[in-house]
This record gives sequence, C-alpha cells and structure tokens, in this order.
Amino acid sequence: MSDSPLLETPLAPLHRELGGKMVPFAGYSMPVQYPAGILAEHLATRQGATLFDVSHMGQVELRGEGAAEALERLTPADVKILKPGRQKYGLLTTEAGGVLDDFMVANLGDRLFLVLNASRKDVDCAAIEAALPAGVTLHRMPDRALLAFQGPAAVPSLATLAPAVAALPFMGVAAAEIAGIPVLVSRSGYTGEDGVEISVAADRAEDLARTLLALPGASIAGLGARDSLRLEAGLCLYGNDIDETTSPVEAGLTWTVGKRRRTEWNFPGAERIREELDNGPKRLRVGILPEGRQPARAHTAIAVGGETVGEVTSGTFGPSLNGPCAMGYVAREHAADGTALELMVRGKAIPARVAATPFIPHRYAR
Repeated sequence: MSDSPLLETPLAPLHRELGGKMVPFAGYSMPVQYPAGILAEHLATRQGATLFDVSHMGQVELRGEGAAEALERLTPADVKILKPGRQKYGLLTTEAGGVLDDFMVANLGDRLFLVLNASRKDVDCAAIEAALPAGVTLHRMPDRALLAFQGPAAVPSLATLAPAVAALPFMGVAAAEIAGIPVLVSRSGYTGEDGVEISVAADRAEDLARTLLALPGASIAGLGARDSLRLEAGLCLYGNDIDETTSPVEAGLTWTVGKRRRTEWNFPGAERIREELDNGPKRLRVGILPEGRQPARAHTAIAVGGETVGEVTSGTFGPSLNGPCAMGYVAREHAADGTALELMVRGKAIPARVAATPFIPHRYAR
C-alpha cells in the first residue's frame, strides 16, 4: 500500500463520462466495470469486440546494437531468434529462479519494444538498466497509452479503418494509421480471444478510443471482465499466479525457455530451472473446477483427504463457463487432470477436481 495519490491514464475522463467504476489498481485509478456490468462486458468480448484501457502497463524500448543479447541476460527466452515484425511472451527471472515479471517483447527492426506489468515496471526497468552493456539504452515511454481491442469482431471491424491490420498474423506487430492516428498494432491480447493491442501517443488516446467505440458492435469493458476472461483462458496474472517465489517450471511456463537457452544455461535462475526440468518441481500450477456455483478466491486452501496440499491463486465465476473456475498450486503428486480436491471456502470443504486449461478454448488468429 502507498500513500501516494493514484495515477490516471489518458482515458480517465472518458472512463468517468461512460460511468466507469474506478478502483485502485497497481498505483492507478482504473475502471473495474461500467454500468452494463462485468458479466455483460465479459460476454460482449466473447461475442463481439470490446475496448480495454491498459495504459497503466509499462512501455519501453531497448535501442542499440546487441539489444536482444542484452535482454537475454535477464530472461530464458530466445530473443535473438525473434524476426522483425514479430512479438513473443517471455519471463524475467531472478537469480533464485523465480519470476521477476512476465512481459511482451517485439522486434521493431532497429529496436526492441517491451510491454511490462504496471506493478513491476519500475522494478523491471531497474533490473534491465543494470544489465545493459555500453551502447544499449532503455527508453521509458510514459507519453504512450495502450488500448486492447478484443473479441472475434475486433479485427474485422478495425480493418474497415486500417485494412493492413487484417493481414497481421498472431503475434505480428506493425506500424499503422487508424483514422489518421499513427499507432503501433500487435495482434495479441490477454483475453484468449483474437484481437489487437494498440500503442498510441497519450494525447491521441481518447480520439482513438472514441473512434474504436464508434465501430458497429463495439463496447467498453473494465478490469473485472479482463480478469475473468484471462482466467477462463488459463493465463497467469503476475502477483497472483506467478511471482518471485514461483519458477517457470512450477508455473507450467517451460515453453518460454528457448531451445538454445537450454544449451547455454546463462540466464538468472538457470540452476533451479534446469534442476526442476530434469527432476520435476515439488508443486505445479493446475486448473481447478469446483462443483456447484461457489467460486474459490485467491488464498483458498486446497486439501486432499483433509490434508492441505496447496493454495488457490486465482478464482472467479466464469461467465462463459457458467460456473466457477480457478488456478492454484498443488503438490506434484496431486496435479494430474481429474484429481479430486477439496477447497476450503469459509470453513466448508467444496469438492473440486484438477482440470486442463484453458477452460475456454483460445481463439487466436492462426
């Protein structure tokens, strides 16, 4: 907690105009929902196109010869293999093998563009700057906003304004213009649906947002729907499902450790990660489906036969599932799909089972 006043994104006046319910999040005042409500906003994303303000995220560039090699000092991701116009998801790791943060990195040809979590951007930037060699520099971009336009109708409707966007493959990145506004567009997002994230100058963000909301079938959504969507999609939230105590192996994110990096082992935490890859971790992140309608929230104890074997890290009622879903960590011997669990909610054991994620299939562009 901090006594510092909450920051606002460039879209704060628009959120208030549209009736956004503002709450503190990662040091910012952010809309958790609008009058339609989280359920409606969630389902609108699955069925059409919704606009999310994610301008609280950190946007930075790494510039200079050897930027990719420099970033690899902090991540097990293979950054050097990334071709111009392509983006990937990766993890920054600690010397103890935990996750400092998760991030997106794009190769823009003459520089790398990174998107960092709002709550970790200052920590990340300090760590990156400390590892940079001469000639490679980090540039923060506080003058940029970031909008996510998500759902099966997002790209088709956006293509009426910027036809080139429709040609972007999943995880493709390109400069474009939308209604005369210069932007950087990536075909990505954190909802499990097709869509884009759009980096735009802060002073053009409201114009862009109004342009997108004027598209047929488009609506606005808040952090509540974004959270239920990403959980149904089985995607991790930093600070809940991954943090400095969890390793990429425990989190089921071993696919972020590049093939070449598994021969070099020259990234932070390599010793722990290599040992867990070889011998298995003591615990694993799993999907969980409780019986009935009662959600199990974060920090709910997970038991088997009355013995605590883990803890829920994220849990909610899934609007698309029409039932509760959760993720958490359990001892490895209880991590197989179908394993019976008990979730201790308000002193009562709720039956549940381990289930494969995503709970709702991803619908990314392929």
